[in-house]
Amino acid sequence: MPPQVSHGGAFQIVPSVLFCNGGGSGSSPKHGGTARRMKFHGKKLLPLLVLVLSCLSILRLLKIAMIASHSSSPECSSECSNFLSNATPAVDSESGGRHEPTPAATAANATLLTPKEFMVLSKLVTRKAPCNLLVFGLQSQYYNLSSINAGGITVFLEDDPLKISEIKADFNGTRIYNVKYQIAAKKAYNLLKHARKNPACSPTINLLNQSSCKLALRNLPEDVYKLKWDVVVVDGPIGDTPEAPGRMPTIYTAGMLARTDGIGKKTTTDVVVHDVHRTIEKWFSWEFFCKQNLVSARGKLWVFRIPVHQSNSTSFCSSETVVNGGSI
Repeated sequence: MPPQVSHGGAFQIVPSVLFCNGGGSGSSPKHGGTARRMKFHGKKLLPLLVLVLSCLSILRLLKIAMIASHSSSPECSSECSNFLSNATPAVDSESGGRHEPTPAATAANATLLTPKEFMVLSKLVTRKAPCNLLVFGLQSQYYNLSSINAGGITVFLEDDPLKISEIKADFNGTRIYNVKYQIAAKKAYNLLKHARKNPACSPTINLLNQSSCKLALRNLPEDVYKLKWDVVVVDGPIGDTPEAPGRMPTIYTAGMLARTDGIGKKTTTDVVVHDVHRTIEKWFSWEFFCKQNLVSARGKLWVFRIPVHQSNSTSFCSSETVVNGGSI
């Protein structure tokens, strides 16, 4: 038996078709025309609305892409980013938070030497005292070095006026100079490439204050260039963010000063570098102080023993061990 067709369903369909065509069911021609116009405009507006929303989405994506591209440093390539990935500790190991010091808190947040690290440094100065001691940076711990080096010359080079105001000059032969460091840490990679390719950066250059090497500190006090230093400490500038002044020039300059022979002095110079857990301090120390000259390591502190430069050598490091390590 064929299936029964519901008459109620047929009744609902027929008026709908007739209404759309404007016929019958008591509807006026005016009302039917309005309905047709509403359906027509509705169908036209839907694609237009989709197009507008799509355009807005595309514009938003372009804006996000432009912001992301501008936020990256124009001076740093992908190689540079890899080099600086560990240049500064991104997270404070003690607090677990992001380390973003403000200028007012710079002195308070400065990295101090651990007791064991300071013991290595103080023993070194004690063994050489009285001597010529040059320190890039000024920490409260270093005040004791002037007393240890009584009878010698102790020079501090610091860029923070607040730290300078906390110590008295001419105490036990102490000299304190306010210096300015202009090169940001984010430029380290390009400066390292510059130093490797530029003959002006080689250790054969005698007049450091007249050097055209971009890493050379040329505006230091005249005493710094004249004296033969027995110990040089590199713990400044702070260099704790990519925008902050980095230690590339101080490490290079320390390497040049250590290789310069003073009047009647052809002894070695001990160079102490702090914060060697950071990429800049580590790689620039290897470049200008040389692994074979490393004689002691404790925590984040390295000690290099640098011999007077041989005039016929154009490189900082050789394939042979230059100095017998020994112990501090």
